[in-house]
Amino acid sequence: MPKIQIRIDEKTKNSAKKVLDKLGLDMTSAITVYLKQIVTHNGIPFPLITENGLTPAQEKAILKASAEAEQGKNITEQMSAKEAVDYLKSL
Repeated sequence: MPKIQIRIDEKTKNSAKKVLDKLGLDMTSAITVYLKQIVTHNGIPFPLITENGLTPAQEKAILKASAEAEQGKNITEQMSAKEAVDYLKSL
């Protein structure tokens, strides 16, 4: 069976190991499950989000809108921060 080697920072490795230990999985089994799920879903089996809890597309839209607002473009009625985040999550 082929071997796969990965490089990961110690903190992430240790944090993942603690979670996996609670689930009764070792790292090899967890990575095998993950790779099989990639095949099953024909892609990443979960939504990719940034540290802000948004998808990369949503974050890109925010940055674009922010830059346009600074230029006075596409200004519309005000929204609360929650309304803005809810709107972006609906995209």
